Amino acid sequence: MESILRRAESPAERGGNRTKLVWLESPTNPVLTVVDIKACAEVAHRHRGVLVAVDNSFMSPYFQRPLSLGADICMSSASKYINGHSDVLMGLVSVNRDDLYERLKFLQNSLGAVPSPFDCFLCNRGLKTLHIRMKLHFHNGLAVAKFLETHPRVEKVLYPGLPSHPQYEVMKKQCTGVSGMVSFYIKGEKRNAIAFLEKLEVFTLGFSLGGFESLAEHPATMTHAKMDVKVREHLGITDTLIRLSVGLEDEVDLVQDLQQALEDAASMRTDERKRNSLV
Repeated sequence: MESILRRAESPAERGGNRTKLVWLESPTNPVLTVVDIKACAEVAHRHRGVLVAVDNSFMSPYFQRPLSLGADICMSSASKYINGHSDVLMGLVSVNRDDLYERLKFLQNSLGAVPSPFDCFLCNRGLKTLHIRMKLHFHNGLAVAKFLETHPRVEKVLYPGLPSHPQYEVMKKQCTGVSGMVSFYIKGEKRNAIAFLEKLEVFTLGFSLGGFESLAEHPATMTHAKMDVKVREHLGITDTLIRLSVGLEDEVDLVQDLQQALEDAASMRTDERKRNSLV
């Protein structure tokens, strides 16, 4: 799968003729790699019966439309940006083929995966403001990413909306904007990352994302804690990686909160050096 993502290589070459589905996520969680959906779909569709499914949760349908890029199935966690208020659990699947629709509809009905009327109401409510919210998520996310990129206590920023992002050109080709998901590596060690998270005041510690409120998490000990350490680190999910879901608060408040938290994490390193010099 990694080969398909990075070089648009044939899935048949990777998995033989048993390949039935190529599953993509773009951007990926939590290192925000942007996948060239169109290129992957073109390669996959050279082989009879191979479907391409894309998890579009991190970008939302407002900024990215995988079906128009060649995907057969688009999946979204409606709990995130689509709902936007962090008060519902729901997933959505969309297709542009009648045969796929009938097959998936049969499975949904047979398995009982039917959302409640109130959950549907909550997501429908969120859709009415999706375009407004996503514009502000993009604005605030870019402001936060630019601030972090120039901060001396930050090792590296991962944000598809920055020209420094390795897949920036791919993002511009297939997206009309970027969400509020920002990841970065803080300088130091795990304890510096934890100190940073503990000092935050506007950002709240939390697993989820895509709501009106700004959230921060430490993937290595939270969302990806169960992964094998070597595999996790190979994917770039190190002890110093921090993932932010930038919300709808004032950008000045968000930047100031990050500033003071980074200073606190930095002072911890200074205090540690002082203690070591006294030993």
